[in-house]
Amino acid sequence: MDRIFLRFYVHEQHRLHWKPLWEWLLEEANRMGVAGGSAFRAMAGFGQHRVLHEERFFELQGSTTIEVEFIVTEEEAERLIARIGEEKVRLCYAMIPARFGVVDTIGVRATG
Repeated sequence: MDRIFLRFYVHEQHRLHWKPLWEWLLEEANRMGVAGGSAFRAMAGFGQHRVLHEERFFELQGSTTIEVEFIVTEEEAERLIARIGEEKVRLCYAMIPARFGVVDTIGVRATG
């Protein structure tokens, strides 16, 4: 079965319904039945405005990016993107075809 690697790029300080946007994304995907998702904080990066943002110990509120990722079907990706659109949130994302599997004591088994 074909899957899609769906990654959202969320600014650390952005919020939706009084919670961090990355947390809302994970909760909403879970509510929609997505099998799993993860959020990762970037150490450093820059975007279209060419401003380098870095995670620093002394910053009170970070300006780095949180990456929120899911391995989903195309239909799940479309539903999640549409749901974000309903909230009128401007959000950058990437969709990449994905093959995933499991490495265990028996060997490598493809699962999708």
